[in-house]
Amino acid sequence: MNSTKLTPGAIAPWGLLLAAVALLGGTMAFGGLFDRATAQAPVNDAASAKVAKVFSKEQKAGIEAIVREYLLSNPELFWEIQAVLEKRAEEMQAERMKTAIKSNAEDLYHRTDAPMAGDPKGDVTVVEFFDYNCGFCKRGFSQLSKLIDDDKRVRVIFKELPILSKGSEEASRIALAAKQQGKYWEVHRALLNHRGSIDGTSALRIAGKLGLDVEKLKKDKDSKEVTAEIEKVRDIAQKMGINGTPHFLVGDRTIPGAPENLYEQLAGHVKELRANGCEVC
Repeated sequence: MNSTKLTPGAIAPWGLLLAAVALLGGTMAFGGLFDRATAQAPVNDAASAKVAKVFSKEQKAGIEAIVREYLLSNPELFWEIQAVLEKRAEEMQAERMKTAIKSNAEDLYHRTDAPMAGDPKGDVTVVEFFDYNCGFCKRGFSQLSKLIDDDKRVRVIFKELPILSKGSEEASRIALAAKQQGKYWEVHRALLNHRGSIDGTSALRIAGKLGLDVEKLKKDKDSKEVTAEIEKVRDIAQKMGINGTPHFLVGDRTIPGAPENLYEQLAGHVKELRANGCEVC
């Protein structure tokens, strides 16, 4: 999954100057004047205007020269600033996600008609948003399958989020139609294990080999129930700010993407929920 990262060049010059000075703090002998300026002025264009009122033109030139020399001698400060900003952004995103999960808990965790695998009455639920043409979804599937095989009390709910191509939605429709024949998990597993891209034609061929009624699949794939499920998942993903696949939820914990230790993360979250309970699910 891609992510947007701040870079030093994305910060306004005076904003970066203020941020750098704030980090330097007591190491630079500007008395309490800088402390007041940096504490009162946000890192944006308004800060420049406030600084202009505090310092004379000559003072600003002298300060800029000192700070410039210091930053050029210690360029690693830029990465320290970026790391702090990214950490704060991640913390804010995590809080927003917790709120979104709580607001949508009923649809995420309590729908009895949702596509699922594992124990339908499992004591802990894992939710995955995925796309059949997503390489990371395919990579993570083996680890998710291992969790289902190893933990007989876990339930996994699948959220079909076909965002990569028209073929992705065609495949999702076949899988959801297979649910009406009681074969969702079998088809889901086969589609994610399929090498290469997949569309409606290849999904039908795979389902046929598994013994499903292909003519019924062709009819059911365009049913109101299938269309409603895809639209519902897209709506909840938009509300929650999920725009990439795979994306896993375990209680109020999230795992974006398919890290190499996905199984360990999922199993760890499941264990914690069993021990401590879940406020949202």
